[in-house]
Amino acid sequence: MGKYGKWIGGGLGWALGGPIGGILGFVFGSMFDGMQSGEYEYKATKTQSGDFSVSMLILSAAIMKADNKILKSELNYVRQFFLSQFGIEETNKKMQLLKEILKQDINISDVSLQIKQFMDYSSRLQLLHYLFSISSADGHVHVLEVEMIGLISKYLGISNNDFSSIKAMFIKDTDSAYKILEISRDATDEEVKKAYRKMAVKYHPDKVNHLGKEIQKAAKEKFQQLNAAYKEIKKQRGIN
Repeated sequence: MGKYGKWIGGGLGWALGGPIGGILGFVFGSMFDGMQSGEYEYKATKTQSGDFSVSMLILSAAIMKADNKILKSELNYVRQFFLSQFGIEETNKKMQLLKEILKQDINISDVSLQIKQFMDYSSRLQLLHYLFSISSADGHVHVLEVEMIGLISKYLGISNNDFSSIKAMFIKDTDSAYKILEISRDATDEEVKKAYRKMAVKYHPDKVNHLGKEIQKAAKEKFQQLNAAYKEIKKQRGIN
């Protein structure tokens, strides 16, 4: 196979798993270039198109590369996230995979549209929250990373209100609490209560139980921020 392994792997990936499979095929082809056996391409790309962890790795790479700086804090965040989810052996494999994905050109529109096709909306919201967490790992959310997350959000089919709500959990301003609840300051008290009930259903951690304990933990943190925003507004307004 010589130096053509990455091209063979990439082509096989496109056939088996669309854009995501194509990236994985190309990556595994690169990692194993020089080997004579072709079995690894099939194994590497036989991944469900909507696989959450693979989607996270690819979009993680896109966010890390957005500001042209791959920070140690970002890599550490991803590692710790997967470590608590999968254990050390599987995490080491995924981090090696991420290292190779970072070398690839990622077609954000194609990958995001594929994720949209196979992933439910609640999971996509949690994916967006995860991407903001990577961006803020160094204590600062870079404007280019926000733009990239916004682009990904658009292709994922996330509504503008939901994007603004999650963004407000990481980038605070005087209206953050209202943005999290997807309302404006001129909303009535009854509209505030109604908005909270609606968001509590949308962001409830039970909606992502199928994604594993660490995703559930992150979902609970997001739910806590929603409750904190509601509590802040109630305090400001004197709502019981």
